[in-house]
Amino acid sequence: MMRIITGSARGTHLYTLAGDATRPTSERAKEALFSMLQQKPHGARVLDLFAGSGQLGLEALSRGAAAAVFVDGSREAAEIVRRNAEKTHLLSQAKIETSDALSYLKVCREASFDLCFLDPPYAAGLLPQCLSLLLSRKLLAPGAIVVTESGAAGDVFGGNETLASQFHIIKQNRYGVACITVMKEAES
Repeated sequence: MMRIITGSARGTHLYTLAGDATRPTSERAKEALFSMLQQKPHGARVLDLFAGSGQLGLEALSRGAAAAVFVDGSREAAEIVRRNAEKTHLLSQAKIETSDALSYLKVCREASFDLCFLDPPYAAGLLPQCLSLLLSRKLLAPGAIVVTESGAAGDVFGGNETLASQFHIIKQNRYGVACITVMKEAES
C-alpha cells in the first residue's frame, strides 16, 4: 500500500493501478529520494513524467511544492492520479495530462520546472530522449533538480557522452532493482 510520507497529506493511502503495467517507487526509495532533495520541493513547479499513480508529484505537493504537472500515456493512470489528487486535497495544484512523455515534452508550453521526476519503463530506453528534450526545450528552471529512476546506473544517459556532460550527478543510489539518480543541469 502506497501512502504520502509527510506534509499536508501525510499518511494518506493512495490508489494504484491494478496489474503490473506500472512499477511504483518503493516507500524506502521514495523516503531516501526526498531526504536527498531536502527542502527543494517547497514552492517548486514539479513535473511528474510517467506519473503512474502520481505518488512522487503528490509527495512533492504535500511537502509544499506550488504546482505539479502529471503526465502519463494511460487514461487509467491519469484517472488514478486525479483520484489521488482529490483524496489528498491537492487537486487544485495538479494539472493532469494524458499523453506519452516524448509527445508532451515536444509541445509543452508550461513555465520551466524546478523539480522533474522521470520514471519510465526501464526497458524502453526513454531517459536519454526525455533528458535531451528537457534541455533543448528549455523546460528546466535555473538550478532545477531532475530525478530519474532506472534499472542500472549506466542507463541514465544511454551511453550519450554529450548528454552526460550537460548534467551534474548529485547523488546516485540503488534500492533493490531501482537506481535513483539525482542531477541538475551542468553549469556552462
